[in-house]
Amino acid sequence: MDVLIATAGVLPPGPVADFVELLVGTQGNATVMNVTQAPAEFLDELEDGSWQPFDAPAGPTDRDRAAREADRYIQERGAKIVAPVVAALRLRDVETATLFVEADDVAQAIIDIAERVGADAIVMGATRRLFDEMSWTSVSMTVTARSSLPVLLIPEPS
Repeated sequence: MDVLIATAGVLPPGPVADFVELLVGTQGNATVMNVTQAPAEFLDELEDGSWQPFDAPAGPTDRDRAAREADRYIQERGAKIVAPVVAALRLRDVETATLFVEADDVAQAIIDIAERVGADAIVMGATRRLFDEMSWTSVSMTVTARSSLPVLLIPEPS
């Protein structure tokens, strides 16, 4: 079984890795992903050239450089967020890949990536009480409602 794990950094790495190890068995794979909703103002600053990473060479700004810097931000942020889950999976010898994307509709991005990687199931965190009225507007519940795949919601540790 191939599993997509979507995390915003709140999934408990040990319990997630234990469960995913059982799901994927010896033949499956896990893809750990993060979706970033980059604020429009930040992307505008990149395009305007008013934001510079510390190690960026001084020089003219252009759209290509802005796109590269936005991608770099998404990759670095995503890598930091998924690192604990990836480390826990690798300790259990689970074949693991990572993916980092930027999207306005986080739930749809997760569903699209699950389809793209051929996932058989989606694992996500549930940061709100599942039977609370507010939980029905959460990303995890939106994915559960829209996806044709089974979605496992793991609550954050109490």
